[in-house]
Amino acid sequence: MRNVAVIMGGYSSEYKISLTSGGVVCANLNSEKYNIYPVHILKEKWACVLDEKEYPIDKNDFSITIDNSKINFDVVFNAIHGTPGEDGLMQAYFELLEIPHTSCDYYQSALTFNKRDLLSVLKPYGIQTATSCYLNLGDEINVDEILNKVGLPCFVKPNKSGSSFGISKVKTKEEFLPAIETAYKEDNEIIIESFLDGVEVSVGVISYKGKTLVLPMTEIVSENEFFDYEAKYLGKSSEITPARISEELRLKIELVSKKAYETLKMKGFSRSEFIIVNNEPYMLEMNTVPGLTNESILPQQAREGGITLPELFGNAIEEALK
Repeated sequence: MRNVAVIMGGYSSEYKISLTSGGVVCANLNSEKYNIYPVHILKEKWACVLDEKEYPIDKNDFSITIDNSKINFDVVFNAIHGTPGEDGLMQAYFELLEIPHTSCDYYQSALTFNKRDLLSVLKPYGIQTATSCYLNLGDEINVDEILNKVGLPCFVKPNKSGSSFGISKVKTKEEFLPAIETAYKEDNEIIIESFLDGVEVSVGVISYKGKTLVLPMTEIVSENEFFDYEAKYLGKSSEITPARISEELRLKIELVSKKAYETLKMKGFSRSEFIIVNNEPYMLEMNTVPGLTNESILPQQAREGGITLPELFGNAIEEALK
């Protein structure tokens, strides 16, 4: 029996969502095959939580001690959305400790978590993106120059954040600076993108049984202005899997998604967002620790593709252990 640590929580605004994801992973892993240890990674403590008891993590070797018996982990299932689980910090730590984990390597994690850098790396490979500008906290803000480049409406987003926290759709010049302030509450870097008017699709790509597998894609229809936090988590959207697009377009997006995954030498889970404009997919971002609750998009896509949650999560562990 392998000892599996399922890490969840994190230091970002997404920690509650991550705790839910981690709980679903623990509930769906095969307990006859794995010893499952839920581990909460929080700013104030790292602890394994079993039967409402907490066992502190020894950060020297990522182990716990129960009844004077030391337990080491054979593999880590990463269910932390945002920092430090999706930006490379935990990945680098586990690499130093030589503990296998289910997410991609630390460089890929750091790169994909930074929207600006991800899109810059993928552009030379023919992957299309929105027109964009970037700001660092403290930069002089030339509103007219930025809006002349990206146009109105536009999106103002934290550069390194998930779950749509801090994102604003800006329709007028007067809304621009307040949107900048909102984004800076989440991150010290901002990306400003032109509005792409088209169909939004979310595409899961995973390592499955040793091969890159593109899952059935999901069409996002938000009741709000865009796929914001309410739309994503509070039922203000329709997520239609498989997406209502032509077979020709589906194959084109599959090709682009697989190319991005393999170009970046990804591992484990990924979920990329695209806007389709004039039958061309424009990439917005790639998430490497996507939501894993029963209602989350990637599990929906897996089910549509004939993969149960125990199969999805068990495969991630077996791929990591290879």
